[in-house]
Amino acid sequence: MTTDSRDSRRQRTESAILEAAGELFAETGYERTTIRTVAARAGIDPALVMQHFGSKEGLFAAVARWPDDHSRVLDASVETLPRAALEDLLGTFEAHGEREAAAALMRSCLTHPTATAVMRDEVMCERTAAVEALLDGQDVELRAALFGACMIGLGMARYLIELPALAAASHEDVVRLMEPVLRQLVDPA
Repeated sequence: MTTDSRDSRRQRTESAILEAAGELFAETGYERTTIRTVAARAGIDPALVMQHFGSKEGLFAAVARWPDDHSRVLDASVETLPRAALEDLLGTFEAHGEREAAAALMRSCLTHPTATAVMRDEVMCERTAAVEALLDGQDVELRAALFGACMIGLGMARYLIELPALAAASHEDVVRLMEPVLRQLVDPA
C-alpha cells in the first residue's frame, strides 16, 4: 500500500510540474521560465523539479513531447504514417487547451538556441527515427527529415503565421490535400 501511495504522489507531483512548466513556457517563453518559477507555480520545492527532470532542458523536453494520445506516428505502419502524422499535429494544436501551449513551445524552439537543440535532439529525433524505420529505398534519412520538415512547416504556417487560406481550412481539407504530399515522401515510387 505504501508503494501505491508513493507512486501516486510521484505521479501527481510530476503532473503538477509538467502542467506548471507548460503554462510558464507558453506564457513567458523558454528563457524567462526558471526551475524556481515552475516549482512555485506547482507549489513544490525546486529540488523536486530537478529530481524529476534533471535540468531545465530536460523539463522543456518533457513538456515539448506530444501527449500519448497524439503519438500515433510512433505506432504507425508505412501505410498509415501520413495520416497518423497529420492527425498527431492537427490533434495537438486543435485539442482544447493545447493549442496555445503547443504554439508557445514551437515559438520557443525558434527563438532560443537551447530550446532549439532540445526540440531537434530530444523531441523530433524520436519521430524522425520512427519515420525513417518505416521507409525503404534511396534517401531514407533525407526523406524522413523532409517528412518532419513538412510537418513543422504545416504547424508553423497554420497555427503561428496563420496563413489565411491554411488557417481557415477545415481539418479534413488539410488532411485531404497534405496526405498525398507526405505519401510521396514515404513511397516515392
